[in-house]
Amino acid sequence: MDFVFQRTYRGPLKAVILDWAGTTMDYGCFAPAVVFIEVYKRRQVPITIEQARKPMGAHKKVHIREISQIEEVAKSWQEVHKRPCTEEDVEEMFKDFVPLQLACLKDYADLIPGTLEAVRDFRRRGLKIGSTTGYTSEMMEILYKEAKDRGYEPDSSVCATQVPAGRPAPWMCLQNAMNLQIYPMEAFVKVGDTLPDIAEGLNAGMWTIGLALTGNEFGMTEQEIAAMDPAVRERKRQQAYTRMSQAGAHYVVDGIADVPPLLDEINARLARGERP
Repeated sequence: MDFVFQRTYRGPLKAVILDWAGTTMDYGCFAPAVVFIEVYKRRQVPITIEQARKPMGAHKKVHIREISQIEEVAKSWQEVHKRPCTEEDVEEMFKDFVPLQLACLKDYADLIPGTLEAVRDFRRRGLKIGSTTGYTSEMMEILYKEAKDRGYEPDSSVCATQVPAGRPAPWMCLQNAMNLQIYPMEAFVKVGDTLPDIAEGLNAGMWTIGLALTGNEFGMTEQEIAAMDPAVRERKRQQAYTRMSQAGAHYVVDGIADVPPLLDEINARLARGERP
């Protein structure tokens, strides 16, 4: 055969898949970070906020495990306990983590400015809205109700505990596609504030948009960011943009409020036959 013909999707976007903490609610992604610090403190192994944030986006038990593998944390654990951190330790810390996280979720449930406006734009375009998270189903019951009370209700929500593995595996995104009964995967956009969010979307064959300011990359409240020295803020902003771009994000913006205009650009790229 002299020619091979390849089918190309040239239709519009059909759905967006949104992260939760740092993307649609909990500006700065604080709820998980403060609890990870407390969990390690209870084991006499203090960790920094930067160490607590490093694996952000993963299933929470995986997150605890990955913190234990950070060189400085592993060294501190060895000094305190005279042995390495084991999987049994991880399991015990996760048992501590769950009730602590459940207890404080409502304190960090406010929607990020621009979320409701962006969601209205998505709805106007006829897009379905899915969501993925490293939180457990029990935690999401709380957050889903809090979000609904504030005016945000996605069409589908999938937790890491509902699929074989959380981020960076694509399973939560693929489960959303099944729940929404939408395909092909290039008709989806994944939006999130962590590097695992980006990897998740890419591994699922989706367009990906990274959010640099409102979530884990900055790890600050809106007021703290506004109070920063402008030069320092811009330097930190550019670092976040670079990290997300190098992780493979098709686009990087400050927050969810900046997402809608990008959808027009992605639709134009799809119409030209481009794929994620």
